[in-house]
Order: sequence, then C-alpha cells, then structure tokens
Amino acid sequence: MSFVSPLFLWYFMPAVLFAVLVCPRSWRNGIIAVGSLIFYATGAGSFTLLLLACMVVNFAAGPSLEPDEWDMRPARFRRRLLIAVIAFDLSILVIWKYAGFATEQIAWFTRLLGGDFPIVQLALPIGISFFTFHHISYVVDIYRGERTALRNPVSFATYISMFPQLAAGPIVRYREIADQLPQLRSHRLDDIAAGFPRFALGLCKKAIIADSIGPMVDACFATPSNEMTFAIAWLGAIGYTLQLYFDFSGYSDMAIGLGRMLGFRLPENFARPYSSVTITEFWRRWHMSLSRWFRDYVYIPLGGNRAGVGKTYRNLCIVFVLTGFWHGAAWTFVVWGAYHGALLIIERAFGWDATPSATGARIARRALTLVLAMFGWVFFRAADLGQALTMIGHMLLPDFDGLTEVIESALTNQRLVLLLAAMIIFFLPAHPVTGPLLESARNRPAAVLRVGVMTVGLAYAAILVATGTFSPFLYYQF
Repeated sequence: MSFVSPLFLWYFMPAVLFAVLVCPRSWRNGIIAVGSLIFYATGAGSFTLLLLACMVVNFAAGPSLEPDEWDMRPARFRRRLLIAVIAFDLSILVIWKYAGFATEQIAWFTRLLGGDFPIVQLALPIGISFFTFHHISYVVDIYRGERTALRNPVSFATYISMFPQLAAGPIVRYREIADQLPQLRSHRLDDIAAGFPRFALGLCKKAIIADSIGPMVDACFATPSNEMTFAIAWLGAIGYTLQLYFDFSGYSDMAIGLGRMLGFRLPENFARPYSSVTITEFWRRWHMSLSRWFRDYVYIPLGGNRAGVGKTYRNLCIVFVLTGFWHGAAWTFVVWGAYHGALLIIERAFGWDATPSATGARIARRALTLVLAMFGWVFFRAADLGQALTMIGHMLLPDFDGLTEVIESALTNQRLVLLLAAMIIFFLPAHPVTGPLLESARNRPAAVLRVGVMTVGLAYAAILVATGTFSPFLYYQF
C-alpha cells in the first residue's frame, strides 16, 4: 500500500486517524501497531512473517542487553548477545537483499574458468533495509545504556512497524523515540492540525512534480548508447536530480506529517540539500537520518576522526561504501558511495569542507557541489556501470545533436514547465526549510503557504491520484 494510492488516502489513513482520535489515549500504540502490520501485509504479503520473526528476536534480547550493576553475569555475555543479535539482523538483510548479487559475482568468475554456478533470485521484502537498521539501533542503544528495553510488546511493535516510517524511513534511532512511546499526549487535534499540512506538502511534491517528470527521466536513461547526446545526458541527470529529491523528500514529509498526526515527532530527513556549498554539507542535509545512523553505529565505533588522518579517511571510505551498498545490491551503488567518500576525503585533505566567506566563492562552490551531486546521481540511477559511464562521457563532451524524437515526445509542455519550476530548488537559500516551516511556524508566510498547499496543491494532487497517475516511491526498492 502506497501513501499515494486511493486505498491509503481515502480509507486506511482516515480510519487509523479516526480510531486514534476517538479511542482512549491508552489504545494509541495498539491501534498503530495493528494498523501498521495490516499496512505492511497488504504490500509485503508473507514477508510480514519475516518482519514478525525479527521483531520477536530483538524484543526478547532487549532486557538481557541492559547494563545492570547487580547482574552477576560477566560483561562479555551482554557483548556476545549483542553480537549475536546484530549478526542475526544482518544475516536476514544479507540473505534477502544481497544473495542474488553475491551469486552473480560467483557465477561470473565461474564462467571465466569454464564452469557454471546457479544464481539465486529472491524477492526483496519491502522496507527490509529500514527495519533492520531500526532493530540494530534498538539493541545497541540498550546495550550502551542510553535507553532501557521495552517490556511491552505493543510499544515495541509500534516503534518497529510504525507505518509512516516502515517502508522508506526516516530511520528513527531508538533513543529518538523511546521517550515518546509511553507518552499519552492529550493534544491530539493539535497534532493533526500540525501534521496534515506537512503530509499534504509531501503529497504535492510526489504526485505533482516527481511523478510528472518521471517518464521523461526514464526515457533519457533508456536511450541507447549510440543515440545518447550531450543534451539527453544532461536532461536525464537534471531530471533525475529533481525527481529523486521531490520523490524522497515528499515521502519524508508525508511520513513526518503522519507521525505528527499520530502523536510522534519523527526526525527530519531533508534540509534543502541542493543549497549545500560543499559535499560535506550536502550529507548534513540529504537523507539526514541515514547519515546520523552510520555516524553513530559505524563511523564513531570505528574511531571516527579521533585516530589520526589516515584512519579518518579509512573510516570515511568504509562508511560511504557501506552507504552505497545499503541502497542496493549493484556495483553502481558501490561506485556511487565510493565516489561520495572520495569527494569528502578530498574536501578534508585540502580544507575545502569549510564554507567560503566571499559571496562569489560561495556561489561557485554551491554550483560545483550541485554538479558533482548530479554526476553521482547518474551512477545511482543507471542500470549498470556501462550506461553510467556512457552518460557521463556525453555530459563531459558537448555536441550539437540535440534530442531524439523519443525524448521530445516524452518532454511534453506540461513536463517542461514542471521541470523548470522544480529547478527553483537549485537557487533557494538554505533556510528556512519548507517542511518544518509549514508544520510549526505561525507567521504570515507560513500561513499563506499552508493555505496554498491545502487548497490548490492538495486538490490537484488528489485529482492526479484519483486518475491513477502515480507511481511507487523510488526508495521502496531499497
């Protein structure tokens, strides 16, 4: 079930919100947990059993991971238990997400030697990358003593399976939400009033912009290598840069808005990343919940930047290769992650990670950062490394061949207007960020924006959804 499907918008979401609003406050977590499992089962089917099995293992291990000065068991017991639970969580992720990729590499090498090897093909459970990271956050935060284990299975199910963030984030670290799980907020109407405009903003981003320019982007990336041109390559790169942002930030806005309507404050995930002046700043603004997760559970445990320059660079390489691989089981994602890791290392090595003081230098660096991000998105979107390198090669070598008939037919007047309108995001200042402004600000600009989003924008988005002109969120595939 997608946030932009009529089933969700017209039936599921109103039913859950109505139940939370009219039922006793103590029922909130139970309503959310049951509703979330129904939400997941409609799309994942039998994979719901896999999610439940992972939840049982992590919930059962939680109390034994708590540090307790009266516990007579040696500290290594907790450490070994933690390692075992994390190994279980990661093994589930590796088997279902990376078994096919691993067997493809083995089969390729075997063919070089004249042999044969079967390739495993497994369907990818929806949201497995996200609920795996939630489980790891839960057990690690308990082991570190940052939060206590949950004894109520309903509260635990609410955290792990909460439908706003289950399929594609934001990645909510346990310590960010632990204090909210037992709270029985009394201002439920206020939460709905604050969260609904945020949800509507995300729906507009997804339905009006991302889904509209998507077919044009698909046509550009489907262009055969012998027909690729400078104009098509750049049109595809710019289009995907915008499509991915409005699709994923739109999902995040909808998830945060839904969470607020249910009484939870989910972490922010985007903060105008295309206004960044450096790649370092870009990763403080793009998919922020993923960056924080890797920082807290991988980068810092590896030593962070405390063990010298060489190990800092090593840690950055590890983190960003893992970041790329987390997104998908393909070499394109590995190269994309390594590419960003290399850019961060170069910025640190030459002192380019600081924002220049001169206005001209800031403008130039902002333009450079945007272009570098676009080159990275080509690897991210391409079907394989060959296609990515072909597109990047044409982006670097101008020609005068223009667009093919297929691209011209895909680039309708409506899509061209929306593409140009979406490009405004490239020139906006870093602050204020629209989502938080829409949700909490009480000034006149915020009020005008809320009215516009909830009247013209929401009505147009609803028409698009009703006519069936919507597609799955891009991050559902991860």
